[in-house]
Amino acid sequence: MQIIKTIHIEEAKPKKAAAYRHVSREIQAEDSTVQVGDVTFGAEKPVIIAGPCSIESKEQLLAIAKSVKASGAQMLRGGAFKPRTSPYSFQGLGIEGLQILKEVSDEIGIPTVSELTSIDELPHFIDTVDMLQIGARNMQNFDLLKKAAQSQKPILLKRGMSATLEEFLLAAEYILKEGNSQLVLCERGIRTFENSSRNILDLNSLALVRILSHLPIIADPSHAGGRRDLILPLSKAALAAGAQGLIIETHNDPEQALCDGKQSLTLDQFHDLQTNINQ
Repeated sequence: MQIIKTIHIEEAKPKKAAAYRHVSREIQAEDSTVQVGDVTFGAEKPVIIAGPCSIESKEQLLAIAKSVKASGAQMLRGGAFKPRTSPYSFQGLGIEGLQILKEVSDEIGIPTVSELTSIDELPHFIDTVDMLQIGARNMQNFDLLKKAAQSQKPILLKRGMSATLEEFLLAAEYILKEGNSQLVLCERGIRTFENSSRNILDLNSLALVRILSHLPIIADPSHAGGRRDLILPLSKAALAAGAQGLIIETHNDPEQALCDGKQSLTLDQFHDLQTNINQ
């Protein structure tokens, strides 16, 4: 007796929609661009942001801003409110720092980005800063994400140091869900078992973001490596993996910096980096 085996072919299951629907390429296939003044994130040319971790004085920031702009930086970074691991570390100049950032921006004509750490600070940022930064420690501060988004200002969202890629994109979803599409992502390194450097630059996730999401993404080689001698190779690696810009800590006297001096380039080193990555 011949036995005929019946092979059941399972019907293809419908593809599961991404949890981050507004962020996903399933909703928007083409790349998004974000405009900050005359700077465009997501265009062909990478955007380079440079400046000190913390604003220390107008003289300091002005000297740095003039130099990095002359070397080709398109935006100026500078921290006014600094969330520090130790309560005894320099916490920033606060509102005075924002006013200095605005004065320097107006004086030399360069758009700015600075970190927002609290909802209470937001009114002070509206008229002083061109782009709001949400730092790694606040990536999942959902109330802050929503309020920042409602301001309709461009936002730079940094990945949390222990966040998965999905958690990062879901944090971005909070911002887009509020109707603010002016969002740039930032891969700034994640914490792993390896302790030879401050963090590990996750090139896998950086490349995956370009596949999964239409949002622009830049890299922060300063926080990823935590050492100035790693900034150039990490910058090259990030750009090769698809980063559409870099944010680099730069200081006129890193050895005397009040914050993150070991991972800050000197002004000459930043000029050399610009020359190197533009070759």
